[in-house]
Amino acid sequence: MLKMSFKIAAVVAMCSAGAGAAGAASTALSGDALRSAVSDKTVVLKISGFELPIRYSARGTMTGRMSTVAAAFSGSKGVSDHGKWWVDGRMLCQKWSSWMDGETYCYALSQQGKHNVRWVRNDGRSGTARIAG
Repeated sequence: MLKMSFKIAAVVAMCSAGAGAAGAASTALSGDALRSAVSDKTVVLKISGFELPIRYSARGTMTGRMSTVAAAFSGSKGVSDHGKWWVDGRMLCQKWSSWMDGETYCYALSQQGKHNVRWVRNDGRSGTARIAG
């Protein structure tokens, strides 16, 4: 279960570092607003006590790197990976080269405060993330 949960979070594109402030308004992101929220930004996932920063370039590529301890816990194929990301309407989609078995996953993101987002993956899994510059 830990292994699968870490792998799931490792993609999303993406993201879990802390929920927004209690009662903070949530705004669903889509299209250009979604693209702008992650383009040339680092999305930091926090899963099982580890942080996983994922960098989304404006060119539609992404890179991620985790500690060797996190990689061992997750059973991932290496401490770093790269892939592609794109926006499809209301969804942030991504495909890693080896993480997540190279499968495509898409995420709906809702902004909660200035730097926090909540994500829901197309298979129903969900979490939170922090977006850094």
